[in-house]
Amino acid sequence: MNPTASPPEPAEALRTSTLLLELVRHGTGDTIALGDIAARFHSRAYGVLLMLVLLPAFIPLPIGAGSVSGPLVSVLGLEMLLGLRAPWLPRRLRQRPIRRETLGRLATRMRPLFARFERLCRPRLDGLTRSAAAHAFTGAQLLVLGILLALPIPLTNYPFALLILAYAIAIIERDGVLLLCAWTVGCITLAVWAALSGSLFEQAARWLST
Repeated sequence: MNPTASPPEPAEALRTSTLLLELVRHGTGDTIALGDIAARFHSRAYGVLLMLVLLPAFIPLPIGAGSVSGPLVSVLGLEMLLGLRAPWLPRRLRQRPIRRETLGRLATRMRPLFARFERLCRPRLDGLTRSAAAHAFTGAQLLVLGILLALPIPLTNYPFALLILAYAIAIIERDGVLLLCAWTVGCITLAVWAALSGSLFEQAARWLST
């Protein structure tokens, strides 16, 4: 062992852009289980798991990828809404393996995007990110946003995924300011979709009545 080498940075101190690379390096074998990931990152596990389940939504397809990410985002949101401080995964999902090679390619691809977020965020108002009420409110928004992401609406994968990614990074970086921004955009997004849904329903009702 090199006596001058610095010790590895603890998982709780890692920046978002290095988390996926750390997952690639951590442990042995060609795969890593989701349960091991959740256990390793403790209080930031919701953010890390959100980041991982969002990755299919960034696949450049007009529709389809969100149907994979959306339900998983909603499940994590529901657990936050119910007050679980750490994610609960069923045994089958805990044991689900992710190939390190695939994770490494995704880490390289996504790192520039994470780095852009990091220039703007840092630990601040971290009490907000730890508050039980804020935790539940974030979960409620993620629950609904996950449902919207799962809907087969063309060209919506990136906008919804980027918004949910902002929540993930706010949790990971403990940035209460970014969390407030995500809440604001999330509320506006949900209000717009509620209005559009009501308008579409009224138009459909008129069409059926003629």
